Amino acid sequence: MFVFFFYVAVIISYTIFGFVRKKTFAIDIDGTITEDSKGTIHLDALAALRHLKETGHNVIFVSGRSSVEGYLLSVFGGVTRMAVGENGGCITFGSNEHTLIGKKDECIKAFEFLRLRLDNVQEKPVFPRMTEVVLQRTFDIEQGRKILALHNVILTDSMYAYHINSKGVDKGSGFEEVMKRLSVTKDDVIAIGDSETDIPLFKCASLSVALGNSSDFVKSNASMVVSAKEGDGVIEALGKIAPKLAEI
Repeated sequence: MFVFFFYVAVIISYTIFGFVRKKTFAIDIDGTITEDSKGTIHLDALAALRHLKETGHNVIFVSGRSSVEGYLLSVFGGVTRMAVGENGGCITFGSNEHTLIGKKDECIKAFEFLRLRLDNVQEKPVFPRMTEVVLQRTFDIEQGRKILALHNVILTDSMYAYHINSKGVDKGSGFEEVMKRLSVTKDDVIAIGDSETDIPLFKCASLSVALGNSSDFVKSNASMVVSAKEGDGVIEALGKIAPKLAEI
């Protein structure tokens, strides 16, 4: 707890005293601001993100979950009220304002094709999706990718589930819509995540952070790696980022 308050104090001091221009933090949800395999939100990590928002920065959730879930978390969590969901397929800017990038009909066709050719392909019970199909992690993803190679979709692993999205749709392409809306550039963006689906998001950021629970491949694609996992990793990352904010 002491470490948490220390990190928050550092972030606030660097912002209040004018050392930092406004930044936009792109934050994954599952495996990033959670604290266990059940997806429980790490409250100290959420509080640290809320402090960033209160001191003038944007904090945007970018998730494999639905954008509606991300938006609701932003409202109750006290951060910027918009969210990228469905691995970039859908962006929610308000309670009834959505931008759809992915095409669910082609994802459904790909799912049906895959299910007939590979055992144990099952949909995952999730909050309703507008642009993707979400699957249980019950089959070999590389086999699935080979089967769907000629379809206009991609199959990815968020570590929470497998996702069938339209080709060209990822967290990076979705977040670019947010960047346009907020008129921010790559120099203004800091991204934090833990899975392969976060790598396209890392490419939108001047500084990207992989958490301790990330794979070696994800870590190799980030500009910073912290040792702590999930929510504790977010707190560690923010503490390390604060002194660098004036430089990026």
